[in-house]
Amino acid sequence: MATQENGQTAGTARRALLGAAVLGAGGAALGLPGTARAAGTRGGEGGGLKSLPRPTVIGHRGASGYRPEHTLGSYQLALDMGADIVEAGDLVPTRDGHLVCRHESEIGGTTDVAEHPAFADRRTTKVIDGVTYTGWFTEDFTLAELKTLRAVERIPANRPHNTLYDGRWEIPTFEEMLRWQDEQTRRRGKQVWIYPETKHPTYYRKLGLGLEERVAKLLRRHRKDGRNAPVVLQSFEPGSIQRLNRLLDNPLVLLLSGAGTRPWDFVETGDPRTVDDLIKPAGLREIASYAQGIGPTLDLIVPKDASGNLTRPTTLVADAHKVGLILHPYTMRNENPFLPPSLRKGTDPDAYGDALALYRTYFATGIDGIFTDNTDTALLAREDFVNG
Repeated sequence: MATQENGQTAGTARRALLGAAVLGAGGAALGLPGTARAAGTRGGEGGGLKSLPRPTVIGHRGASGYRPEHTLGSYQLALDMGADIVEAGDLVPTRDGHLVCRHESEIGGTTDVAEHPAFADRRTTKVIDGVTYTGWFTEDFTLAELKTLRAVERIPANRPHNTLYDGRWEIPTFEEMLRWQDEQTRRRGKQVWIYPETKHPTYYRKLGLGLEERVAKLLRRHRKDGRNAPVVLQSFEPGSIQRLNRLLDNPLVLLLSGAGTRPWDFVETGDPRTVDDLIKPAGLREIASYAQGIGPTLDLIVPKDASGNLTRPTTLVADAHKVGLILHPYTMRNENPFLPPSLRKGTDPDAYGDALALYRTYFATGIDGIFTDNTDTALLAREDFVNG
């Protein structure tokens, strides 16, 4: 069973720092019942996440609507566009123990590894968190070998314009991103924030490649391990967040997948609870004992009907705020296939739909921030919402 394990004292202190920042009510938005207008964009006085604008705009894997994800080019563009936080990145290990930034450890779809004959024999099939993958995996490569590869667009059918940059950037390491963060902070004269995730932590711990200790070591080395440190840590596994809570004082966010799913460490330990249990008041109170926020899928905020259109908002935002948790749901994208049918435009399946209307709907629920592939669109939507 997942446990709270000594998280109460540190968790309480961090919650006092971060706050829930429940956005003020003031009128219905877009005709959806149960939603309210935001009172403003500042998170309040004090340091830490409270100092960032609200709703906070988080560059999902950088600006992945415009550049191949988890590349320096993607991270840089998100920051240049004005993202409040850059998700740099999903952390997976190499064979020699380095942490690199990839959406998954399988890199056949995000790098040019298939074009390297020297690595042809590394192609294999693995089962990770109950899912079978065939391809090439970071844990089978040294960092030096991975550095010979170049990143490519993960979903070229949806984003053919991003293929222009295939081969331009290498796979970044987490430590390189920490140095990049410092460089950008100095250049801009304001603190740059990043939002890394521990990816498949139970799987890697079984391989002797525990992620949390490596993350903690690097953050301490770079003096980014305090309550006000500009590094927010996230994971889909409660056990990983609890372990990080024991190792560090950084802000922590538990990611929540779709309704009815189970965190993989729950599957491994026999914990029968699902996400449905975790978003009940009792589950949220437990999360609040070791984390400061949750990152639910957007469907947990406003569910969709059988046709894919939005229905009534749930009580998750209010319930989470009651126990002091912030909410950073994921992920907004501009293209038609990622929008409800009622907001799609034209006949091109990959043209942009009315993403601005969808942002306003989600912002009206009182969420504290949002992950987005399109930083510029999110910032325009926030401006419209706050000033409208």
